[in-house]
Amino acid sequence: MTEQQLDKPLPPADDDCCGGGACNPCVWDHYYAELQKWRIKQAELNEMAIQLSIEESSK
Repeated sequence: MTEQQLDKPLPPADDDCCGGGACNPCVWDHYYAELQKWRIKQAELNEMAIQLSIEESSK
């Protein structure tokens, strides 16, 4: 089975966040949103790989 892997988003550097809690959106908000998109896309790719493997093995 061939698995495609996407680059996982990197968390912000320690000095990217001010720690004040007043930023909207915070760099962490952006990171978690990108991480969620990455998880969804990765799950879709994994599902496609599984389906492809099933189809190939049934030939």
